[in-house]
Amino acid sequence: MHPIDLENVTVRKYDTPVLFELSWRVLLDEQWVVLGGNGSGKTTLLETLAGRWAAASGKVKRTGTVELVANDYSFHRIVQAAAQYYQQRFQAQEAEIAPTVREVLTGQLKPIGTVDERSVTLPPSPYPPEHLTEIAQLLRLQELLDQPFITLSNGETRRMLLARSLLRQPDILLLDHPFVGLDVHSRQVLREALAVLATQGVTLVLATSPGEVPDCMTHALLLHQGRIVQHGAVEDVKVPPSTSAGTLATSVQEAPRVVLEEPEFTSYAYAFRLRKIKVVYHGKAVLDELSWDVKKGEKWALMGPNGSGKSTLLSILTADHPQRFANDYDLFDQHRGGKGTSIWDIKGRIGHVSPELHLYFPTEATVFKTIASGFFDATGVYFRTLTGPQTEQVGTLAQLLGVGTLLDRPFRKLSKGEQRRVLLARALVKNPPLLILDEPCQGLDIASVEHFKYLVDTVCSSPERTLVYVSHYPHEIPSCVTHRLELHQGKVV
Repeated sequence: MHPIDLENVTVRKYDTPVLFELSWRVLLDEQWVVLGGNGSGKTTLLETLAGRWAAASGKVKRTGTVELVANDYSFHRIVQAAAQYYQQRFQAQEAEIAPTVREVLTGQLKPIGTVDERSVTLPPSPYPPEHLTEIAQLLRLQELLDQPFITLSNGETRRMLLARSLLRQPDILLLDHPFVGLDVHSRQVLREALAVLATQGVTLVLATSPGEVPDCMTHALLLHQGRIVQHGAVEDVKVPPSTSAGTLATSVQEAPRVVLEEPEFTSYAYAFRLRKIKVVYHGKAVLDELSWDVKKGEKWALMGPNGSGKSTLLSILTADHPQRFANDYDLFDQHRGGKGTSIWDIKGRIGHVSPELHLYFPTEATVFKTIASGFFDATGVYFRTLTGPQTEQVGTLAQLLGVGTLLDRPFRKLSKGEQRRVLLARALVKNPPLLILDEPCQGLDIASVEHFKYLVDTVCSSPERTLVYVSHYPHEIPSCVTHRLELHQGKVV
C-alpha cells in the first residue's frame, strides 16, 4: 500500500486549471518536500491531497487519515466557533471571553455570545490528558495552554494549529509553508518535532522554500506552472535560479516618475514618538514602558521573537489598538494624531501590510479594486471614482509587483503569494510618507523577495519617506534599512 498515489491528476480551482496531469507515488517511510515558485500549484496540491479539491481527471488515492495544516492560520475557518474580526485580537475585553488554547485544541468551545456559562454543557475532551501533554511538550506549548488564543503571536498560533492536527494522530500530515512567521527558536522547535513524527511512521508532505527544508525530508517534488518538472531524492532535486530579479530592476528604473516621487505630506520632523507605551492583558504587560523615536526619513528594522510585542506595537501606530488612547505618543508631530485628526487621517499617511490584514482581507473584489482600495484605506471596497493618475498608479504598481495581468481576477482566485504581492501594491499605491511593512515577504518565493526588496529600496530612496520593516529573516531586510529596534517580552533590548 502507498500512502499517496496520483495518476494523471488534473485539478481546476473555480474556472482555472491549476495542476496538470500529475503522476506521483509516495512510499512508506518517505518524507516529501514540495518546492516551486509562487503560483506553481504547491498549496493546491496539498489541498487536493486533503480532499478540498476534486480531480477534474485522473485518480487521487490516499491510505489512512489525512490532516492539512494550512498556511494562513485562519481562525475564522479552523476555529469557527471563535471567529474573530481584524481588530479583535487586540481587544482586552474580548480576550477575557475568548477560548483558551486548551479549549481550542480539545474542541471545548462555548458559542459566541454566551452570557451564562452554566447554560452550556460541553462534551468531554476527545483526547486523553496525557496525549495533550505530549503534543504540547513536543511543540513547546505547555505555558500557553491556558492563555486566550487571540492573544497569541503569529508564530505561536501556527504551533497551536499544528498541535490541533497532531492530536488527531494522522497517518499523513500535510504542511503548507509551516515555517512562515516563525522566529529562529520556533523554527528549530518545528524541525525537531517533524523529525520525531518521521520516526513515528507519520508520512510528511511539506510545501516550503528551498532554504527551509528540514533534515528529515527524504524526497523532493518540484512544480512549475502546475506540472511536475523534477522529483526524486531530496539531494538530487535542484531549484533553478530565477532571472526575473533583473527584469524587475529594469522595470522599476523605467517606471513612470509617479511611482518614485516624494510623498505629498512631508511637513513633520518625527514620524512618531512613543513615550513609555504600556499594553496589558490579564495583568501581563505585552508592551512594558516602551519608548521609541523615529525621525522623518529614517529606515528601521523592528526585530524580536514571536510574542515579543511587535504586532501590538504596530497596531498602536496604525490606530488599530483600543489601548492607544491610554498611551502617550505623537504621530507626525501631533499628539496622538492631533486635535481634530481622525483615525482615517492617520491611516491616510501610512502604507501598511501585515499577516493579520491578509488573513481578514475581503476576497471577492478584483485585484484592481483591491489595490485601488489603498487610496481610501478601505478593505477592498470603495465608492469613489479614481482619477486618471490614480488609475495609472494602480496599473504601474501591479506591473512592478508581477500582478499586472491579474487586474480583472478576483482576489480569492490568486495563490497566497500572488495575494501578498497585491496587498504590497495596495500599501504603496497612495505614496505614503510612512511605510509599515510587517513580515511583507511571507508567502513570497525567492525571486519575489528579491523583487520586493529592490522595490522597497527604490521607493525608500527618498529622504522624505520613513520605513518600519519587520522580519524574522535578516536576508529579507532591504539594504536601505539603517536602524534597528529589537524587542523581548515587550521591552526594548
